[in-house]
Amino acid sequence: MKIGLFFGSFNPIHIGHLAIANFMAEYSDLEEIWFVVSPHNPLKNKASLLADYHRLELVKLSIEAYPQFKASNIEFGLPQPSYTIDTLSYLKEKHSKHEFALIVGSDNLKSFTRWKNYELLLQNHELYVYPRPGFKDEEVNLPGTVHIVPAPLMEVSSSFIRQAIKEKKEIPFFLPSPAYQYIKEMHFYEK
Repeated sequence: MKIGLFFGSFNPIHIGHLAIANFMAEYSDLEEIWFVVSPHNPLKNKASLLADYHRLELVKLSIEAYPQFKASNIEFGLPQPSYTIDTLSYLKEKHSKHEFALIVGSDNLKSFTRWKNYELLLQNHELYVYPRPGFKDEEVNLPGTVHIVPAPLMEVSSSFIRQAIKEKKEIPFFLPSPAYQYIKEMHFYEK
């Protein structure tokens, strides 16, 4: 089975993430999309980051009706900081019958050559690139199999959602309904 790995903090997951994953599932040769919830990145501000298990729960609630989507906590048990190449090596060892590909936004392409062992990563895994605001994908000059996917440009962001909730805005259409309800019940992002 060919699986697309969609890494992210998903803080919180929103309709943009789901629309991209849906597009990849329907318009590419990827058979499943795994949402890999990343633990706290030491380079990012932890103040607004929900605990790992809450972000995983938001993903699970958001995708439960879609059998081709899976929530993954694979990086929770790996050494920190987690590097994509290490996660892929672990997944390949654990699921040797599967083929894993990476789903990344075009904003990642500028720094991709700084990723740990990026050459090895590209040698062994395909890259599926979706558009991001302000980043051109025609500048792609990476070795390996890189698919530029003409997915819709999604301008909604997790930071926008967190700020809107903090400002007491009602934004139920920016998140899957079960995730929005969970956030409201738990009073996440209000401060």
